[in-house]
Amino acid sequence: MSFKSLDDLDDLSGRRVLTRVDLNVPMDGGRVTDATRIERVLPTIRELAGKGARVVLLAHFGRPKGQAVADMSLAPVAKALSEHLGRPVAFASDCIGDAARSVVDALGDGDVALLENTRFHAGEEKNEAAFADALASLGDIYVNDAFSAAHRAHASTEGLARRLPAHAGRTMQAELEALGAALTTPVRPVLAVVGGAKVSSKIDLLENLVKKVDMLVIGGGMANTFLAAKGKDVGKSLCEHDLADTATRILKAAEASGCEIILPVDAVVAREFKAHAANETVSVDEVPADAMILDVGPASIATVVAAIDKAKTLVWNGPLGAFEIEPFDKATVAAARHAAERSKAGALTSVAGGGDTVAALNHAGAAEAFSYVSTAGGAFLEWLEGKDLPGVSALQA
Repeated sequence: MSFKSLDDLDDLSGRRVLTRVDLNVPMDGGRVTDATRIERVLPTIRELAGKGARVVLLAHFGRPKGQAVADMSLAPVAKALSEHLGRPVAFASDCIGDAARSVVDALGDGDVALLENTRFHAGEEKNEAAFADALASLGDIYVNDAFSAAHRAHASTEGLARRLPAHAGRTMQAELEALGAALTTPVRPVLAVVGGAKVSSKIDLLENLVKKVDMLVIGGGMANTFLAAKGKDVGKSLCEHDLADTATRILKAAEASGCEIILPVDAVVAREFKAHAANETVSVDEVPADAMILDVGPASIATVVAAIDKAKTLVWNGPLGAFEIEPFDKATVAAARHAAERSKAGALTSVAGGGDTVAALNHAGAAEAFSYVSTAGGAFLEWLEGKDLPGVSALQA
């Protein structure tokens, strides 16, 4: 897709740049406990401020449902942002109206302000014209640096892009370029690794991927549903037996499009779902009736590693096993570290995303070596599912 970036903005002196960012960070007692999302928006803020812009940040926090909720205020986030940015960040107690305008009007060239939670107004999530107009009146240019919110047609993600000259920020640009390299114009062969608990939450994802990738590894609890659909007895494992027909349909679609489906051939099973539970490795043809599959076995890991070696592009979403508890993290850790090594060597373009995915890659110590790790969650998944993202479409030049 074609979109304008910060490279298309030159002299910004005196210009008010409404910049949508993702500051929906984890908090505890008014303190930010994970500043990853703050750190990711710093390059865009610094570049805009460095060009003399008057940077006006828009963000949401939590789910206040159109009401001003005290513990969902962005005021504590403004303080944390200022500390990470290394410069003052003015804060407005509202994102529209006199409170917002007085703060914006007081900005000098290169100054930064954060406006209060956009979701304190019902017009944000409804993308109401009057609310979008009120936001637009505070700026001259719009920059969207919040890919994580781009799957929603909200006033601050889609409405503003229709009202002001619109550009992608550096984080948005990096995300779009990474996803484009992964699925739109990838270097083949393309491998997708999809794990997680349930097939039901990833039907659209799987149906889209089998049409776009050359190899698809299915792991986690969802692999059990596919194994059961192929006639395997998975014992007491997490399994959506009612989705056997769906799994069969996906397998047939993969065969028709030339996508190789890679399922576990062996499994690590236990009778209890707890750390260091007594376990054994068995063939998927010999899962005990009273046991549950909690990870894939060494033969399956070898198959996944071989697929990673064959691939030039990797898309990863979801763990291969119950990585949160040892020793059922072995497959996820082994595969993630191998993909990281291949990426670091320049042999593989690796793009990963989704909440559990980020946690799993961090657990494996592999995240930093991946080509790109998205923190976008729902937006990342919807992109992989082939769905239109309104906040992205609105940026198209």
